[in-house]
Amino acid sequence: MRRPALLLVLGCWLGLAGCQAKVTRPTCPVGQVCIEYGNTSEPETLDPQKSSLLDEFSIINDLFTGLSTDSNQATPVPGMAKSWETSPDGLTWTFHLRDAKWSDGVPVTAGDFVYSYRRMLKPETAAIYAYLIYQLRNGVAISEGKAPAEALGAKAVDDHTLVLTLEHPIPYLPELLKHVSFFPVPKHAVEKWGDAWIQPEHFVSNGPYKLVSWQLGDYVRVAKNPQFYEADKVCIDRIDYYPTSDSIMAERRVKRGELDVNTSFQSNRITRLRSQIPDAVRTHVSLATSYIQLNGRDVPAFKDIRVRRALSESIDREFITDKLMRAGQIPAYAFIPPGTANYSRTAHTVWADLSFAQRQTQARQLLAAAGYGPAHPLEVEIKSANSPDTLLLMQAVQADWAAIGIKAKLVQNESQIAFTAYRARDFQIGSMSWYADYNDAMTFLGILKSDTGAQNYGDYNNPAYDALLVASDHEADLTKRAALLGKAEQMILDEEAIIPLFYVVNRALVAPKITGWVDNVARIHPARWMCVKP
Repeated sequence: MRRPALLLVLGCWLGLAGCQAKVTRPTCPVGQVCIEYGNTSEPETLDPQKSSLLDEFSIINDLFTGLSTDSNQATPVPGMAKSWETSPDGLTWTFHLRDAKWSDGVPVTAGDFVYSYRRMLKPETAAIYAYLIYQLRNGVAISEGKAPAEALGAKAVDDHTLVLTLEHPIPYLPELLKHVSFFPVPKHAVEKWGDAWIQPEHFVSNGPYKLVSWQLGDYVRVAKNPQFYEADKVCIDRIDYYPTSDSIMAERRVKRGELDVNTSFQSNRITRLRSQIPDAVRTHVSLATSYIQLNGRDVPAFKDIRVRRALSESIDREFITDKLMRAGQIPAYAFIPPGTANYSRTAHTVWADLSFAQRQTQARQLLAAAGYGPAHPLEVEIKSANSPDTLLLMQAVQADWAAIGIKAKLVQNESQIAFTAYRARDFQIGSMSWYADYNDAMTFLGILKSDTGAQNYGDYNNPAYDALLVASDHEADLTKRAALLGKAEQMILDEEAIIPLFYVVNRALVAPKITGWVDNVARIHPARWMCVKP
C-alpha cells in the first residue's frame, strides 16, 4: 500500500499543478446528498448540557432541537413545541409539544425536558451554562442544595404539555430556549449508559440528524434522522465535520472542492481570498466581542485597578482592526456590541476619547504609581487558543505592552485545552471572544455576575453590579431596563473588569453550490435548511 503513495509523490514532482487539482472527498452513497464541513476545532463533547464551545454548538444544533429552534436566519421558530402561551404577568409559559420521537424511535415527552433541566443543575453534570437554568423558579436554590430538584419551575402536565415558571419575566424566552443548554437529552439513554451515552453506538438525538461516527482528530459524521418530525424537508443526507485549526490548509481544501464549508478563515487573508474564490467568501457583522480576561483572583497585580487600566488602554485597537484583522472588525471601547436588541449603547471606557499616544503615556504613569518600572517590570503570561488570528492578535498586544515596559510571554494551546485552563483558572491572562447566546444585553453582562460560575473567568464580584442585573430582570419597561443595563456595563468598564478589543465579524468560506446558508449576526447556520445545487 505504500508504493502507490510513493509513485504519487514522484508524480507531484513531475507535474505539481495536476496534483494540486486532485480532489479527495469521501464517497457519497448514490442518490444521497453529502457535504464536507470544516468546523475549526475538535469538539470536546456532544452532550448539550456539558458543551461550552461555539464549534461544538455547530454540530449539536444539527443533532438536537429545543422547544424553539432556529430559522434559516437564526431567529426563533417553533421546534419541539408547536405552540405556547404566556400568563399575563409573564411568569408562566405553557408549551404544547408536537408528536416527535428520539432517533431510536422512543417518544419525546415533556418529561424529557424536566429531566434535562434538573440534570443541568446537578453538581456532577458540571454544566458550565447551569446559570441559564437559574431563570426557572428555584433554580438557584436547587443548585445550592437548598431545595429539592422537584421544586424546579418545570412541570410536565402530561407527555405533550410542559409548564415553565420563571423567577422573573423573560420576554425573550423563545430566543433563549433555542440555546443548547435548554435542549432535551434522552433520559432513557442517559440513565442506561451514563456518560457513555454520547458514544456513537449509544447516542440518541431528536434533531434533524443523528450521530453515525466520531473519529477523534479526524471527523464527526452525522446522517439524516428519519425520526425527525420534518425529515421529509431535510435535503442533506450526510455531513462530515472536520477540525480545521490550520486555516490556510482549510482554504486550500475549499479551493480544491474537498470542503464545501469552512466556518472561519484567517482574517488578514480576506483580500487574497476575494480575488481567488470570491463566490465563497462570506462575512457578516456578529453579536460578538473579542476581549481579554485577567485572572483577578490569583494574580495579585491584577487586583490593582491602575494595572488593569494600564493593560487595557495601552492596546492599539485601531492598528489591530485596520492593519491586522482587515475584515471589517470595529475597535471596542465597551463590551456589548452594536446590533444588540433593546439596548442603547452609551457606556464606554473612561479613557476612550484619548489618543493612543496619550493612553500610552497615562499607562506608563499608572504602572509607575503601582510600583512597576524598568527596575521592576510587570511580567505576565498570556494563554490563548492556537488559531492564526489569535496569534497575530496576541503578538500585537504583546508588542503594545512591551512599549510601556511590560514583559508578556505567549503560551498557545488547542482551543479545548485553553478553555479548560480558563475554567480551572489555570491562567494569568486569557484571550477569548463572547458570542451572544441570545440577542439581549444580558447574555454579555450576565457572564460577569458573581453566581455565573466558570464562565466568569475573572471572578468579578460586585454586589452593586449584581443588584443592577437583578433590577433589570424585574423591570418591564424596556427603556428603563436598558438604562439599568447601561449603568451595569459602565460599572464593569469603570472598574476595568475586562479588556474589550474589537467587535467580531463572522467569516466563512461557503462553496457557491451550497444553498440555504444565510449570513446572520448569531453565526448559526442549521444544516436542515441547506441543500446542494445539482
